[in-house]
Amino acid sequence: METTVRQYPVGWQVFSQIRANNLLYVDKTEYIYKMAHSAMKYCFLARPRRFGKTLLVSTMEEYFKGNKALFEGLYIGEHETVWEEYPVLRFDMSGMKSYDLDKIERALKLQLEKYEPMYGCTANADDGAGARFERLLQRAREQTGKDVVVLIDEYDSPILNVLHKPELLEEVRALMRDFYIRLKMYDHCLRFVFLTGITKFSQLSIFSALNNLENISMYEEYAGICGITKEELTTQMQPDIELLAAALGMTCEDTLSELVAHYDGYHFTWPSPDVFNPYSLLNAFKRKRMMSTWFATATPTFVVELLKRYNTIPSDLQEIRRMEKNFDVPIEIATDYVPMLFQSGYLTIKSYDTATTVYTLGYPNKEVCEGMAENLINNYIPQNMVAASGLVCNDMRLALLANDINAALTHARDFIRKIPYTANTNVEGAYQQLLFSMFTIAGAKCYLEQRTDYGRADLLVKTRTHLYILELKMDKEPEDALEQIESKGYAEFFKDGKHKIVKVGVSIDSEKHNIKDWEVRDSE
Repeated sequence: METTVRQYPVGWQVFSQIRANNLLYVDKTEYIYKMAHSAMKYCFLARPRRFGKTLLVSTMEEYFKGNKALFEGLYIGEHETVWEEYPVLRFDMSGMKSYDLDKIERALKLQLEKYEPMYGCTANADDGAGARFERLLQRAREQTGKDVVVLIDEYDSPILNVLHKPELLEEVRALMRDFYIRLKMYDHCLRFVFLTGITKFSQLSIFSALNNLENISMYEEYAGICGITKEELTTQMQPDIELLAAALGMTCEDTLSELVAHYDGYHFTWPSPDVFNPYSLLNAFKRKRMMSTWFATATPTFVVELLKRYNTIPSDLQEIRRMEKNFDVPIEIATDYVPMLFQSGYLTIKSYDTATTVYTLGYPNKEVCEGMAENLINNYIPQNMVAASGLVCNDMRLALLANDINAALTHARDFIRKIPYTANTNVEGAYQQLLFSMFTIAGAKCYLEQRTDYGRADLLVKTRTHLYILELKMDKEPEDALEQIESKGYAEFFKDGKHKIVKVGVSIDSEKHNIKDWEVRDSE
């Protein structure tokens, strides 16, 4: 039997190279066609790291340069009737990460130097980056007789790098503001302007003059512009699902379910199609196994520092209710961590209540949920035990796969016993958070303090087949915890007909700082 070989563009961000090398390309050109033929002139798109923004910009560049041959067989190739060549100025700000203002400006000037000879610009030694950009816009328009297209990728990278250094932040803002203001000043020279970034721009900071910049980040019609939608996955990438299923020895249906659980769940507006993380999805297809690639390689320092600053605990991020004005806001005016985590892709929209105009946000999928739990478990254990915690959680994962909650709790107790005395606490809630993190890293869906008609269940641990209801009691017997589960009717309340309900009473010993004992009782 002949094996089909599919070439995946992991790490490839140049549209022309992907097409020339016959790599897999998920067709996003309909979105570009829509923008190019709309009345929009200045567009901004915020999406998380490694979600395809750079590839999108590269595709736009080739389209506006009129490279028709590259689009054969794609949406634009079939629908565009008039191909025009425009002067395109493309800037990549992702590498401008420095605490030295002069280095940032030099990096800007280096990007300008790519285009200045093309359009006969002579740089003066005393000119700043903004002045040189201004002259370049003028000359490109004069020399070609065509309006200029400006594409700016990762506009916010220099700012995010100094976000935690207030003394530098305003200086970097001022430099970038002086650069971007030229777009407003030379509007008459421009055909189209497109900027991407992670965080939402602020009209009050670097874009004070660009009051006509249209933020399409939460436009329903552009919800699938980056990432891979479920429809794209099950149509354009159906052969890839089949190849992965064969490699894993699973059915296509089960493989799709695993892909959904690991990488799906992103909604950048509401309503929205289901959007998969493209970087992790392509890595899974290439390596032929489920991997948490995006979280491991794309978690920037500022996110970790943000969580520490707000003393975030694992359950804080389970379910968050906010109005749009409280989470889709510029990071400069944010009052908590939610806007940054939403715009960075660590939280996503789970639902929207039209009556109250309130959004519910939470983790998009297992990759992010488990990754965040691994990050936040550091709040409960010493740094030198982090590696060991991963091994223990893997043992717990195997126990849960075998539906053996006793073994899972034994692994947890044995690990907690090794935590130094000073790192422990007698607060019951700390044990809830620790177990929540460990079971989450072990691959279960976990819920803390879930309300019912008669009370709140301490911890729910859900696997594919079982739902474990854990009640924790400090210095009491497991029977006391089970009695609460029974008297409050938790088993009946959480019964869904799909999962076997198992009740678990857990006793915490305040003197030994550990789980003392537990009792497991199947629901009848």
